[in-house]
Amino acid sequence: AGELTAATHGLVHVEPADRERISLWTKADGAEHPLSGESYLRRKDGHMFSAAWTFSRVQNTKGKPGHIVVIYRDTTERRGLQKVQGHTQRLEAVGRLAAGVAHDFNNLISVINGYCQILSPMLEDNPKALHEVSQIHNAGRKAAELTRQLLAFGRRQPFAARVIELNQFVRENEPALSRLLGPAGTLELELDEAPACIQTDPEQFQQVLFNLVLNARDALRDRGVVTLRTARRTVSAGLNRRATDPAPGTYVVFTVTDNGTGMDKETQERLFEPFFTTKPKGKGSGLGLATVYGVIQQSNGFINVRSELLVGSTFEIVLPAVTESADPVPLVPAEPTHPAATTRGHETVCVVEADPVLCKMVAGILTSDGYRVIDAANPAEAARRTASIGKAVQLLVINLDREGEKLAKSLQKNGGLRVLDTCDRNAWQTLTWLPSGHQAALPRPFALSELLKAARRLLDAR
Repeated sequence: AGELTAATHGLVHVEPADRERISLWTKADGAEHPLSGESYLRRKDGHMFSAAWTFSRVQNTKGKPGHIVVIYRDTTERRGLQKVQGHTQRLEAVGRLAAGVAHDFNNLISVINGYCQILSPMLEDNPKALHEVSQIHNAGRKAAELTRQLLAFGRRQPFAARVIELNQFVRENEPALSRLLGPAGTLELELDEAPACIQTDPEQFQQVLFNLVLNARDALRDRGVVTLRTARRTVSAGLNRRATDPAPGTYVVFTVTDNGTGMDKETQERLFEPFFTTKPKGKGSGLGLATVYGVIQQSNGFINVRSELLVGSTFEIVLPAVTESADPVPLVPAEPTHPAATTRGHETVCVVEADPVLCKMVAGILTSDGYRVIDAANPAEAARRTASIGKAVQLLVINLDREGEKLAKSLQKNGGLRVLDTCDRNAWQTLTWLPSGHQAALPRPFALSELLKAARRLLDAR
């Protein structure tokens, strides 16, 4: 501080507007009010930093303006935190928008795929028409996958978290990741010797692995290298912690590094936004890294990116370490050797759906399968219609909300009610007053075959 004088402020302040303001203020000997601002300054070693500054005059013993006192306060960390918070808030806003759009698309996709299933058996004698319908159905399934990725980014995807040992998980997926990389490059593993247990959804974290390696592959040049690393990191509660550091504790750090083309700062800023891609048109959906971001958020972790053009990129995932041992992998039940039981029924079913086309389709497929169906656009209409028939409803198919729960309670008075919640993914509401075996979720978009099987399973439950 002793090296700074009013004459040297021009060396510290690099913005012309600041230098002009300060120069005019220092020349005005009678200036009584302090001069303050915040801008980027230059250190003695030439490096830039952000600082808040104040110039003020101190009166001498005669009460006249004397020395100038200058105070600089480094605000680099605060600005960095504001930038991170702003970026996070923007991604969260986009996530909410994406999840809302996905909800509307799920209804449309359910209708498209459902009618494809209805039409296919009718066209067995017309191979050409059957082929055209199958093409529509394939497109519908791809659209369903896109909405699944949007919901993952918006953290609305079902998340079956359990403890996995990350080193073992990476090794088990190494063959598939190497095949994904192909001749474009070499996959190398540098895994920590100590156990690295984390809590996440294994199926979705596998998608994280695949998306990051695929992203690295597309950036490689002339048989590059993609390196997967694991390590443990302890964050202490010391006084020198930065505001952007995670909470004190032990973390597992997983990095994916490539020596590819790298990215500029503008690309890094938008990297996790849905539909943002640097690939040629038609070569990518722009949802791969958005999905990664959503899964890491649901795993209570965060992801950082470091990249330099023509040098390469590193994606660093930081997840809380857990002390429990990895959960056993659930066994896949063997396929039954006997023919599947018929899904046909005879019970009374109430279908409540605001989308008229989807409502008609669901009611139609249940009717064709033998059920007696009462359809309605909302719970109030359903209550009136079910009351008028004078028969007990055995199954309620509805996207549950508060009014839907009231309807379910009124129908349960007759006993034996089952509830199938056609909810958005990760939005299933459990009814505490209904036995767990008498309720289930069927996330949208659903196939009609799944609807029939779910209905039959509930009705057959004891």
